[in-house]
Amino acid sequence: EFSVLETVMIGHKELYAIMKEKDAIYMKEDFTEKDGERAGELENIFAEMDGWNMESNAATMLSNLGITEDNHTKLLKELDNTQKVRVLLAQALFGNPDILLLDEPTNDLDIETIAWLENFLADYQNIVLVVSHDRHFLDAVCTHIVDIDFAKMSTYTGNYTFWYESSQLALKQRSDQNKKMEDKVKELQEFIRRFSANASKSKQATSRKKALDKIDITEIKASSRKYPAIIFNNTGREAGDQILQVDALGKSGNDGVLFDKVTFMVNKGDKIAILSQNSLATAAFYDVLTGRTPADKGEFKWGVTISTADIPNDNSEYFAGKDENLVDWLREYSGTDADEQFVRSFLGRMLFSGEEVLKNVKVLSGGEKMRCMFSRMMLQQANLLMFDEPTNHLDLESIEALNNGMKDFKGTVLFTSRDHQLTETVANRIIEITPKGTIDKLMTYD
Repeated sequence: EFSVLETVMIGHKELYAIMKEKDAIYMKEDFTEKDGERAGELENIFAEMDGWNMESNAATMLSNLGITEDNHTKLLKELDNTQKVRVLLAQALFGNPDILLLDEPTNDLDIETIAWLENFLADYQNIVLVVSHDRHFLDAVCTHIVDIDFAKMSTYTGNYTFWYESSQLALKQRSDQNKKMEDKVKELQEFIRRFSANASKSKQATSRKKALDKIDITEIKASSRKYPAIIFNNTGREAGDQILQVDALGKSGNDGVLFDKVTFMVNKGDKIAILSQNSLATAAFYDVLTGRTPADKGEFKWGVTISTADIPNDNSEYFAGKDENLVDWLREYSGTDADEQFVRSFLGRMLFSGEEVLKNVKVLSGGEKMRCMFSRMMLQQANLLMFDEPTNHLDLESIEALNNGMKDFKGTVLFTSRDHQLTETVANRIIEITPKGTIDKLMTYD
């Protein structure tokens, strides 16, 4: 039953314990001389540890992590789950521990809060062990990478990009070396086969047999990493010049205006990052464009040649009440007469193989559902794609594949993502939607 502010202060265990002991002494009705001496000792320690700024420092950290001041005095249980995670992250950071363990700390953080966390951890003087699928975050924070793959653990000095390039180079070198040795083995085997029965060549054949026995081709173990084939093809009607016109669009939610006076025109080939301070605003914006919910005001118009496919932030409606296997689920989006092998091929791109495609959609994990949604999007072969936080539930390999797929797509893209690197490398235009209008910039995110 702690307040949000006190929950964070608990993170500094030593200072919090001193504060509680000090307060308990002052609450005593029979305050003794010994209590006074102890209180004096605690006051000195408390002051030396900057205890008098403890509350304001905790409040600052909460604000930096997106917890507004009006929530600081609330009980932790009154906050939603996303806010609770931010409070607990603040608690972990606040105590300045010798070793900080963070498992996916950027989950549910907006892109600005992630930037603050990157700077905080980059300047952190103690040890940080972090697991994350955010590539920009790993580049900004990490000085070493521990890679668990090929049934062993390897350590690299450098950030994520250095590790990725080094590991890919090492794998290529091993493959090239093995290829050379395999070619040499074939050459020796062929010589031995041809000349072992030839008296004049028998010594040479014997010599080559000894050389062959000395060659040791190290088996390259299969990597635990699997990269899906996220390839968006528009094999249907090509988009014309009229893509999308949005005029004075507005939408409100339970807590007020989400966006208003949103006006812009989409050009052919645009790859637009749609940003907002409020994730509910971007989710509502895509819901309006896809027809899942009406706008409160304004209008929008798609070009007559435009076909759309989207990945929503919340995909639960696509699986709710379904009791069928993956093939039958995906076939619904391709026509009931679609060839099963054709449908399976799109599931295969997202690493569903063999009996996996017969799994019931009722038992899918969040990550598996997201993979199904990408299979669905690729199957639809639309000329305009919309993504609302598409990296949710994806591992690093899938994010890399998605990033490349979005970059290589020849059509038009509207997307929202907290993944800095994806936003920076895909978007050629940035549009921020606000309660007061639109900020539209023809440039990359950085």
